[in-house]
Amino acid sequence: MPKKTAPASADPVSQHPQQHPSRHPLQSAPQPPPDGPRFLPGLLLLFAGSGCAALIYEVVWFQLLQLVIGSSAISLGVLLGTYMGGMCLGSLLLPRLIRAKLHPLRVYSAIELGIGICGVLALFGLPLINDLYAAIAGHGAFGIALRAVIAAMCLLPPTLLMGASLPAIARWVETTPSGVSWLGFFYGGNIGGAVLGCLLAGFYLLRLYDMPTATLVAVAINFVVSLISFYLSGKTPYTAIEHEEKPARLSAGSRQGARVIYVAIAISGMCALGAEVIWTRLLSLMLGATVYTFSIILAVFLVGLGIGSAVASQLGRASKRPAAALAACQLLLVAAIAWAAYMLAVSLPYWPINPTLSTSAWYTFQLDLLRCFWVVFPAACLWGASFPLALAAAAWRGEDGGKLVGEVYAANTVGAILGAVGFSLVLIPWLGTQNSQRVLIALAGLAAAIVFVSLRNRRLGAAAIGVLGAMAVVWLVSTVGPVPWLAVAYGRRMLIQSDPGHVLYLGEGRNASVAISELPGGQHYFHVSGKVEASTETYDMRLQRMLAHLPALLHPNPRSVLVVGFGAGVTAGTFVVYPSVRRITICELEPLIPPAATRYFRAENYNVMNDERTSIHYDDARHFILTSKDKYDIITSDPIHPWVKGTATLYSKEYFELCKRHLNPGGIVTQWVPLYESDVQTVKSELATFFEAFPNGTIWGNDINGEGYDTVLLGQAEPTKINVDALQQRLDQPAYASVAKSMQGVGFRSAVDLLSTYAGRAQDLAPWLRDAQINEDLNMRLQYLAGMGLNYDRPVVLYKDILSFRRFPEDIFSGSADHMAALRFAIASAGAAQ
Repeated sequence: MPKKTAPASADPVSQHPQQHPSRHPLQSAPQPPPDGPRFLPGLLLLFAGSGCAALIYEVVWFQLLQLVIGSSAISLGVLLGTYMGGMCLGSLLLPRLIRAKLHPLRVYSAIELGIGICGVLALFGLPLINDLYAAIAGHGAFGIALRAVIAAMCLLPPTLLMGASLPAIARWVETTPSGVSWLGFFYGGNIGGAVLGCLLAGFYLLRLYDMPTATLVAVAINFVVSLISFYLSGKTPYTAIEHEEKPARLSAGSRQGARVIYVAIAISGMCALGAEVIWTRLLSLMLGATVYTFSIILAVFLVGLGIGSAVASQLGRASKRPAAALAACQLLLVAAIAWAAYMLAVSLPYWPINPTLSTSAWYTFQLDLLRCFWVVFPAACLWGASFPLALAAAAWRGEDGGKLVGEVYAANTVGAILGAVGFSLVLIPWLGTQNSQRVLIALAGLAAAIVFVSLRNRRLGAAAIGVLGAMAVVWLVSTVGPVPWLAVAYGRRMLIQSDPGHVLYLGEGRNASVAISELPGGQHYFHVSGKVEASTETYDMRLQRMLAHLPALLHPNPRSVLVVGFGAGVTAGTFVVYPSVRRITICELEPLIPPAATRYFRAENYNVMNDERTSIHYDDARHFILTSKDKYDIITSDPIHPWVKGTATLYSKEYFELCKRHLNPGGIVTQWVPLYESDVQTVKSELATFFEAFPNGTIWGNDINGEGYDTVLLGQAEPTKINVDALQQRLDQPAYASVAKSMQGVGFRSAVDLLSTYAGRAQDLAPWLRDAQINEDLNMRLQYLAGMGLNYDRPVVLYKDILSFRRFPEDIFSGSADHMAALRFAIASAGAAQ
């Protein structure tokens, strides 16, 4: 039979004092000897290692699974819900399934070993799951359910183990003030390791290597933590404690008080993840939505959680009223959330920072780090403090520490799931970010109020009424302002717009924020999440028309078209004027975009949204093509910049191969490649990756006054052959009068004018692309390169480099002597202009 006290040789923190029924609360239990936590600092490091590995896994698994089930808000909600749901279940199940007499360190060792094994299995198993999913995937309710099943298959096993780790080690710690404070330190240490994992993955492992390498690093960390834990288990004898079936705290009143703590910490978790969703969205507008920005925001949030947890754990040792401290913490969160909302609306957007002054990405990262701390850190610290304070408020002497931690952690995680999914999928599209932040303030005030009321103290009850009154004042007087439309429109460049005009439309959807503006000259601009995606400027109209006219004219008889991204609808709308086109399929991620664009760009996009040949699918394009059985004559994309996080999946070798498999014989793919806000390595990666899938690919330039601006890549499975005479004859037909008019509107008066934009091909550029890095699904190299080159803006230099390799392709162009001579002269003239 296990003894009720540990032997003298055991670690003193795991020794349980003799039971005294008169001492109900945690505070009345005797303190362990001062030399107690001999090995606990070492365990703190182990938990940091575990947290580091967990964040690396989270980053890698989310990227890998988004390649399978898509990156729409619904898919991300499924992934996040499954990931956090697994951790919640793990924290609840371990105390119920694993016997307390097992050494906690050995249990912890087995858990870390299991997580590492899951990491290896996920790395090799996901490609098989991808093939299985592609074969049976569907859309609608069935599709969502299937995504949830796939996410559960991949994420539940490791996340169950991750959630079980803290409750497992909690059994080694007595539920005394000192012991519970160490549980808070473990939680903070885990978060500290998560900060390291976040930065290590985002700025080093994935930037320089790939997802398999990052995964193996995380696996190695798990295995080292497992081995050390197993070794320590042999050095620290453990005798299990027979916990009381009904600890003294479970009188009717105290039971209700414990439930209140669970409710409060659940609301706290809901606020924390809801705020993370809202603030990440707003900060990414102002800082630029690169993969590095998201890593910085998450790291700052985690730093705040870790510091708050450590401070609260230390203070919790001496606190005689941890529940009151928890309530005060939630009350302070009312002010902290209001602070962040005010800074995001009134202060941060107007910091005098010009992102174009330096081409150094690291300089930009320092500024971004400072701005994130300015907004996020106060509230994050308070949310970090909430967890150890909730542990101290809910813990009473004599109960199973694993069960205590599991229940508090589960309550917090359930709230976090509701916050993340509810705010991203429901509240932001319904109320907007401004009112969603008001909801956060109300929830924090509610959490404070219910804990104050539960304390059964008149003065504290009066304070609770004061909390509600203060909350009402904050709501009515409200420091929460709307996000500036300039931030949605121009993002990080909002302060360097000399005359941005005025806003015509502003909307916040599930996946993106959208703005449409009008300049003083009457030009309309279409903006998505801080980036100009389209406009009625001549150079933008030319590019958007080229993406459609080039493949539609070069294809002898295009009938079916797939357009990735609606944008302003100009690219998709260009196909409306082609008499042979019978089906225009558009894949768009954000439902707000097509109706808004149709309202303000109807003339430019030929009202494509309402054309009878058009069908719009609201889904991630990669996911749509993966799960579609249809084939097309043309696949093209509306401009989507590669430095935006997540878009690199639409520039990967595997994506282009996927597009090629969905082409009919003779089919054509066109892809936009920007030369502005891009450096040499980024452009090389885009070109080389496209040419890996389309070795016969060609480049077509769009310039401004003869100077490079952006390009269109054109690829076919077969060698490209262009008969200039045949193209001109088609344009001269009465049925193609609308096509000719559309081309003339952007300066292409003939087939020769359009073909004069030829800028090179794969075989000619091979020497220049020799050192290019290929963007593949398992490295997503492009988003890391593009994020580093964001401040580099030398399109003319890049275009000159490309043109220096251009040779007139005798095997591509053919036609009459007159047309060939005119084309040679036009191409040479375009080169001379550079």
